[in-house]
This record gives sequence, structure tokens and C-alpha cells, in this order.
Amino acid sequence: MAERPIIALDFPDRVQVARFLAKFPEDEALYVKIGMELFYSEGPDMVRWLVAQGHDVFLDLKLYDIPHTVECTMRALGKLGVRLTDVHAAGGQEMMEAAKYGLLDGAQSSAARLIAITQLTSTSEQQMQAEQLVNAKLAESVVHYAQLANKAGLDGVVCSALEAPAIQQATRSDFLCVTPGIRLAENKKDDQKRVVTPARAAELGSSQLVVGRPITQAADPVKAYQTIKALWEAEK
Repeated sequence: MAERPIIALDFPDRVQVARFLAKFPEDEALYVKIGMELFYSEGPDMVRWLVAQGHDVFLDLKLYDIPHTVECTMRALGKLGVRLTDVHAAGGQEMMEAAKYGLLDGAQSSAARLIAITQLTSTSEQQMQAEQLVNAKLAESVVHYAQLANKAGLDGVVCSALEAPAIQQATRSDFLCVTPGIRLAENKKDDQKRVVTPARAAELGSSQLVVGRPITQAADPVKAYQTIKALWEAEK
């Protein structure tokens, strides 16, 4: 069975998260993402609260610092029981290796997964070249970072579904391609540049989907979630 779509809980506080989750059946275990806004607002207890309810948590903090600092931080995050978390591949191989060691040491479990950010899905090739002074093509930069993350022992990357085939070819078949920028055909792109539908993501080889506004801002979030989940599973 395909992995459940990850719902991005892009809310400012626990009150709004609880209001949103109350729309779902009480016994349904979801896979949810906590980003920087929610984590910095509510802190580690937000993660503990969700884990205690039986939900899996992707803690999306995109760590980027010197190796020792990232290792110590990951050790603390691992103790929270997160299933998935991430770092910026731009921090380099040594930083990523330290992050993986810290996460597993803190979690005391091999089940915790660590992935890397390649290029944000809000970044266009023109932006990357002009603002980051990266002369390569966007796809080349993404694959390069994915290969570096693989070499560092990470479990996968965050990427656009459009980049998944090239990444898996350049790394390994079980290398995770976790893809945000998922929209239904009728949805707006918002600030995302490289977007696809759930069915197209499955065809391209995405490992997992991260979906925010098409679910959280839908008139009927549960129905939207079920629709996206069905479209995703139908192609897996």
C-alpha cells in the first residue's frame, strides 16, 4: 500500500491544528508535517502531542549549521519521536552525516528518517542562477545535491516530482523522493513553481507527497484528503 499523503499543518498555533484535526475520524492515524511557524510557536510539545495521538510527524525545520550544532539538535529532535525530518543539502556532506548520527542516536531507533532539501520548490532556475550564483541548470543542481545526500547516508530528499526520475536514476531505487508542490488540477499554484497532480507524482516515481493548502484550505478538508489519497494510491 502506498504511503499516506503528508498533510502540511501550516497553522500558527495548536488551537487551529486541533480544530482542523477534529474534522477527521478520531481513530484515523494521519501523517502530518510541522513546519517552522508552528514549531516555533508551540515548541516540542506540539510534536509530542501529535505523536501521543498516534499520528506520524514530519518535522520540517530544514536545519543548516555547523556539523556539531546540527548533530546536537538532531539528537534532541530524535527524542521527540519524529518519523521524518530534514536538513539543507547545501550544508555539505559532513553536516549531513552528523545530522544522521544525531537523529538515530536521539531516536534510539532506525525507523527515524532523514532527508535533505535540494532546491526549494518555490525556486525557479532564473532565481537560482541570479541569486545563488549557481551556473548549472536547476535539474543538475538538484541531482547533485541528491547524490551528495545519498553519499552522506541520508534516506532521501525533498524535491519536485518532476525531478524524481532523474534523482532515483542517479542514486538508488529506495532513495526517498518526498514531493511538495502537489495540487489538484483545479487548484491555484500559489507560490509554488514546480507543481504536479497526485496522479502525475505517482507516475513520476515520488515516494511520498506533502500537501498543504489543497487540503487545509479546502471547503471540505476530509474529502479533499481522501480525493488526493485515492488519486495517489490508484497510480502506485
